[in-house]
Amino acid sequence: MERGQKEPVQVVCPRCRHTEIIYLPVPDLPRCPECDVQMLIEELLDEGKSY
Repeated sequence: MERGQKEPVQVVCPRCRHTEIIYLPVPDLPRCPECDVQMLIEELLDEGKSY
């Protein structure tokens, strides 16, 4: 993936643990729809996972 393209990240609410996937870059991280708290980046999703 080239730099400058949108990169997927998983964000999580620190209060209720609600998660969403957003694409960076964004001007600001979203707020939780349930608690109205600023969400935090939990995981970068730019690479495949192996189990």
